Amino acid sequence: MRIPLVDLGAQQREIGDEVKAGLDEVFGATAFIGGPAVARFEQAYAQYVGATHCVGVANGTDAIELALRAVGVQPGGEVILPANTFIATAEAVSRLGGVPVLVDVDPVHLLMDPAAVRAAVGSRTAAIVPVHLFGQLAAVEEIGKIAADAGVPMVEDAAQAQGARRDGRAAGSFGLAAGTSFYPGKNLGAAGDAGAVTTSDGEVARAVRVLGAHGSAAKYDHEVIGMNSRLDTVQAVVLEAKLRRLEAWNEARRTAAARYEALLADVPGVSTPKVVPGNEDVWHLYVVQVDERDRVLAELNEAGIGAGIHYPTPVHLTGAYAHLGHGVGAFPVAEQAAGRILSLPMFPHLTVEQQEAVVDRLSQAVRGSRG
Repeated sequence: MRIPLVDLGAQQREIGDEVKAGLDEVFGATAFIGGPAVARFEQAYAQYVGATHCVGVANGTDAIELALRAVGVQPGGEVILPANTFIATAEAVSRLGGVPVLVDVDPVHLLMDPAAVRAAVGSRTAAIVPVHLFGQLAAVEEIGKIAADAGVPMVEDAAQAQGARRDGRAAGSFGLAAGTSFYPGKNLGAAGDAGAVTTSDGEVARAVRVLGAHGSAAKYDHEVIGMNSRLDTVQAVVLEAKLRRLEAWNEARRTAAARYEALLADVPGVSTPKVVPGNEDVWHLYVVQVDERDRVLAELNEAGIGAGIHYPTPVHLTGAYAHLGHGVGAFPVAEQAAGRILSLPMFPHLTVEQQEAVVDRLSQAVRGSRG
C-alpha cells in the first residue's frame, strides 16, 4: 500500500465542480487581477479568523514581509523568531533589511520559548514573530505581553495553523498583524502559491495593500516603494471552495491525530506530539520523534509510506544564515529535535486502514533501531 504524506487529489475531487464554476465566472468576466472572487475570499477569511481585514498576497513569505513592513519594521531592526521554523520566516525579515534574532523552542511542543524571547529583547528589537508550528498556536499571551512591555508589535507566522484556536480565538487574530501561506499542502491550500495578511488595524491593512501594489493606492500614484504581491484570482476561487470545508477537514485531521495517538500508545521508541493546554490543534503535520530517524524514514519511504522531515536543519545551521555566527549548540532543543522529528502522513481523507499500515511499518522500523 502506497500512502502519500499529503493527498491533494482527494481534496480536488471534492471541490472540482465548484472550482470549475468559479473559474468559468472569472474567465467569462476576464477578471484576472482582483475582482469579485478575491474580494469574497478576503472577506470570508477575515471573518473566519476573527480579524477585521484580510489582504490577499502572492505567497506566505511575502505575507510575513509585508506584515512586518506595514507595522513599521525598518532596515536594521531586529526581529525575534524561533530557530525551529521554515526558513521563509527568517527570509521575510532579511528581505526587508531586518536582522533575524533566533531563539530556542520548548522541548515538549517545539514552539517558541517565551523565556528565550524575553532574554533576547534589546534596544534594537523591532518586532517579535511567534510561529504557530505544525498546527497549534505558540504562547501568544505571554509573547504578546513581552512585546507590549518592549513597545514592539507581535506579528504571527500563521502559515501552518489555518483554523487553529487558543481558548476559542483563532490563529491570525492575536498580533497586530499575521501572515499566512496558502501553499497547496497547507490546511487551506491553493492550487499554487498564495498568501494573506490578517489584521484588525485599518492602517496596517491599508499599508499592506499599498505595499503589495507597487506602493500605490490609486493607479500611477505611488506613495512608497512597494512590490508586486497580489492574490491571484484563480487561486481565490480555489481557496473560497476549500474554506467552506476547512472546519470539517480540520476536524477530520483531529480524528486522525487521535487515532495515531491510540495506535502508537503501545509502540516503544516513538514519542507522540503533545498539545498545549487551551490549544485546539489543526494538525497541519503529525510529528513524532524517534531514534535513528534517518534510517527509520528511509525504511518507511522504501515501503511506500510518504513520511518526511519538518525541518531537518534549524535556521541557524543553514548556509544562508551562517553569517549570524551561531554554531552547533547555540539552540540545543531545536538542534536535538531536528535529528529526531518525523512527519507521518496527515490529511483530511486519511483512512483507518492507511493509518494502521503506517503504524505497523513504523513499529517494525523502530524495533530495528532498538535491537
